[in-house]
Amino acid sequence: MWRSCLRLKDWGHCLRNQPPGGLAASVGPWPTRLSPARAYVPPTERKRFYQNVSITQGEGGFEINLDHRKLKTPQAKLFTVPSEALAIAVATEWDSQKDTIKLYTMHLTTLCNTALDNPTQRDKDQLIRAAVKFLDTDTICYRVEEPETLVELQKNEWDPVIEWAKKRFGIEVGSSTSIMGPSLPARTRKVLTSHLASYNTWALHGIEFLVTQLKSMLLALGLLDLHLTVEQAVLLSRLEEEYQIQKWGNIEWAHDYELQELRARTAAGTLFVHLCSESTTVKHKLLRE
Repeated sequence: MWRSCLRLKDWGHCLRNQPPGGLAASVGPWPTRLSPARAYVPPTERKRFYQNVSITQGEGGFEINLDHRKLKTPQAKLFTVPSEALAIAVATEWDSQKDTIKLYTMHLTTLCNTALDNPTQRDKDQLIRAAVKFLDTDTICYRVEEPETLVELQKNEWDPVIEWAKKRFGIEVGSSTSIMGPSLPARTRKVLTSHLASYNTWALHGIEFLVTQLKSMLLALGLLDLHLTVEQAVLLSRLEEEYQIQKWGNIEWAHDYELQELRARTAAGTLFVHLCSESTTVKHKLLRE
């Protein structure tokens, strides 16, 4: 397949020759979110108020301690995660903060808040249905009719992912240039629903986040199955945008910033799903045997 996303560089060369949750320890509220109507200002940062970060195991799972304070969610619930590996990853986010706390960079912490507070109050079945619904607007299933160079690029880069999904899950998936998108068989939805049901509720929050970032269920599945790397999945999700950038040029720093942010969120979402799916108890048992 990977004759690869690096092919974009070659396309760019040819084209140049042609005429876009606050967490709280128990020490007070975080600033509220800005109204969309207000002009953009840099995200509010809070001075780091703790020296040491540690984890402890409680009755409900693993807890994060900032000095002697227990970390809490925005709804003031005890911040407790189901796996030790995830707790270590979240603790690392907090320990990595320097003089100020940049909550907008702490994607694992935010995902844990979502799973713990569940602001939309959805159960496992609802989370699965929401994720499967993304198939209706999957980025790599919608194709352009022109220009010819972009048509060919989409075919060369997206078709192999669709073929992988068809073989991996035994489903039928097509592509379409219609605004209505391709018609998906009921069996395809049933198979992918069953596959998602194998994940726990925490992981499903991460999967929905991942699909939202990539705007593609198929790219998210390829990433979680280790068929794609984060860099590949992100580049494929931005194929048209990267095409336009190669053709017309970058807009100062904006595109580079968006690319790096998307990579960070996608990597965090993928890591979150895998860490929520791990069983420390099973691993320890296997090591003893």
